[in-house]
Amino acid sequence: MTVDELSPNVKGPIAWGEVEEPRALQRMFALKDRDTFVVADPHGDILGAGDGVFHDDTRILSHWELLVDDARPTLLSGAISHDNVVFTAQSLNKALPAPGGPVAPPGILHIERKRFVWEERIYERLTIANYGTEAVTLPLAFEFDADFHDMFEVRGARRPARGVRRKPAVGETTVAFHYVGLDEVERCCVIAFSDKPTRFTARRAEFQYELAADDRLELHVEIGAREVAAPTRERFRAAAARARWAMRARRRHGARLSTDGRLFNGWIGKSVSDLALLTTSMETGPYPYAGIPWFSTPFGRDGILTAWQVLWFDPSLARGVLTYLAAHQAESLSPFRDSQPGKIMHETRRGEMAVLGEVPFGRYYGGVDTTPLFVALAGAYARRTGDFALIERLWPALERAMTWIVSNLDAHPEGLLAYARGRDTGLSNQGWKDSGDSIFHADGRFPIGPIALVEVQGYVYAALRSMAELSARREASGEDRDWARRAEALRDRVERLFWMEDLGFYAIALDGKGAPCRIFASNPGHLLFTGLPSPERAQRVTERLLSSRLNSGWGIRTLAPGQPRYNPMSYHNGSVWPHDTAICALGLSNYGDREGVVRLTAGLFEAAVQLEMRLPELFCGFPRQAGEAPTPYPVACLPQAWAAGSVFMMLQACLGISVDGVRGQVDLFDPHLPIGIGAFSIDGLRVGDERVNLRFDQASGRVKVRVDGHGVKVNVSA
Repeated sequence: MTVDELSPNVKGPIAWGEVEEPRALQRMFALKDRDTFVVADPHGDILGAGDGVFHDDTRILSHWELLVDDARPTLLSGAISHDNVVFTAQSLNKALPAPGGPVAPPGILHIERKRFVWEERIYERLTIANYGTEAVTLPLAFEFDADFHDMFEVRGARRPARGVRRKPAVGETTVAFHYVGLDEVERCCVIAFSDKPTRFTARRAEFQYELAADDRLELHVEIGAREVAAPTRERFRAAAARARWAMRARRRHGARLSTDGRLFNGWIGKSVSDLALLTTSMETGPYPYAGIPWFSTPFGRDGILTAWQVLWFDPSLARGVLTYLAAHQAESLSPFRDSQPGKIMHETRRGEMAVLGEVPFGRYYGGVDTTPLFVALAGAYARRTGDFALIERLWPALERAMTWIVSNLDAHPEGLLAYARGRDTGLSNQGWKDSGDSIFHADGRFPIGPIALVEVQGYVYAALRSMAELSARREASGEDRDWARRAEALRDRVERLFWMEDLGFYAIALDGKGAPCRIFASNPGHLLFTGLPSPERAQRVTERLLSSRLNSGWGIRTLAPGQPRYNPMSYHNGSVWPHDTAICALGLSNYGDREGVVRLTAGLFEAAVQLEMRLPELFCGFPRQAGEAPTPYPVACLPQAWAAGSVFMMLQACLGISVDGVRGQVDLFDPHLPIGIGAFSIDGLRVGDERVNLRFDQASGRVKVRVDGHGVKVNVSA
């Protein structure tokens, strides 16, 4: 079985058709703590499609459903708190039997489910209040099951063999499920109730309550991968307080950003909460997991770009990402894992299929761009912070990464960084658009490899320039000049080989024979992000990115309409990815087009407003229509790290802000504010050992900047 048989794109989500349609189109709610997360529907139920309780890439609970008199209650609302800690579902009863009398009417019972995750355990409280004038008999039940499917099984993989599910162990108030995998690891799920069920089986817990008028009851449940004490109200409250405190601590990293716009502040706040939810404390520091449900694990590219999005106001995430990736750098050659010494990790998994080698993703290195992005982020981090002590510790990893890059450049006929997977179990495309159909020629043919992506050459250019700067700082004899010469030589090759003068755009890739893939896609926007193109060519690329062909009105499409394989409902061939738009926007900003950045920011902000202030991994690329919201991609990750980080890169692009921790200064070039925002504040921005507060005010078509703080130089230029 190849990776492409598991799903249309292993890095991407399962295909639309692989999830039962009614569930796929229903909004789902996710909570997470470390390596445990839960995804459920608005009722709070888990019905076994892509939802469940997951621990270490295994679904340990596949069914969890509340029934009142053997029916789902009528849903009023389902929501997650703004800080992403607590999920609440509210519903009401259908008609119920009354003791010794007529049937109790619907709508007299308020049913509330509150849930959070703390220390990798699910805490749930069920509260039912009787607002009727008579007592009611309340038949209540939970139905449950645990399939222990590996994440890749949940996404559609079919395995020739599985391990053994043991008979569930049912106690007075607990039921325990056990599974021994083919990897000989025993995985467990324990469900514990605060009350003793009146009837308890391996799949169902029944309770019978007599609830008087104006009375209420509470039932507490805990679910996890290990045994704990019996659930109580006190345990619930204490754990909830600790979970909220921990989330507040994670949200307080970096400078505080606020505007005079309530809705825009809501977008910023929700994005901060999403990043805090996804960021996991590792031994090496904080690391943002890519997204829930499919990618709640460290990804190299995702972690680097998310850290880059927030680098200007919170460099702590970049420090954690760089340290983690250096610690997991490839040391050996493995075609199965697309591993070569010096490469930076693409993905890591802990599930049964990864452990057994049924998929290569236990630690997988099939990302051609992750290694140059790692080096480029190290350079950006050093400029932002002046933390050269970390750079010294990372230097051996940076040298190994550059050795891998340079050896591949030298081996390529045109001196480019290209990819070809080592085995057919790996990713067929290894840039950020890594679905199997995302790279093709103008006639729709798939290119023969090795494939050299245009944006990857930009990342290499940025890496070479970073090495030149860092080597100069280390006073390495002549190395800085060597790296700088390599960077300029690469720039010349890219301009010569990828530029399509007749189209005024860059080809998305060169195939193994050096033929360009002449299509209009968003990738050249990433080239602007790295600063490689000449100003004249950057202007022509900008015009095309902002045209209606690529700008849907909500954001930049991955592929323009009219191109072969264009499909606005696809994963990479016409959809809108917020992080892609943000990177393109910062590219425009690097070349001075603030007005274009402001328009793109307005589109993404208005999309966020329509999507309850939380941008998903991607949405469909249909043209914006008056009165219509963006069309969701129904199995997109939500929350997703670099989607959440997009607002911060868009703000950086609007302000034209760069922070130089070496010189202790902040540079602002032609700052603009988003449409509708009259004031924007940055409080507690750390620059070297100092902090500064900045306030931007829109007045008479210009933005005025006020500075509060000593020891930090702030330069404002038009």
